[in-house]
Amino acid sequence: MKYIIILIFIACFTSIFCGYFLDVDYSEKLIGFGVAGIFLIAFPLFSYYRWKNKDVKDYMLSKENLDKMKSHQKDA
Repeated sequence: MKYIIILIFIACFTSIFCGYFLDVDYSEKLIGFGVAGIFLIAFPLFSYYRWKNKDVKDYMLSKENLDKMKSHQKDA
């Protein structure tokens, strides 16, 4: 999964750079497909890959987590 995401990022950035620097009729399409690929394919895959085994409750500001943060500040 990690290598697929890296490959998609490289392909999207290559498409964007080719769209900017090559003088072809479809350069706007290359830029558009590169940007769309990053935001519609690569970023959701990356987010899923990084968060698939995590518990979202650990990162939310709940009463319990605020109490933990306060106790850690008193210890320091």
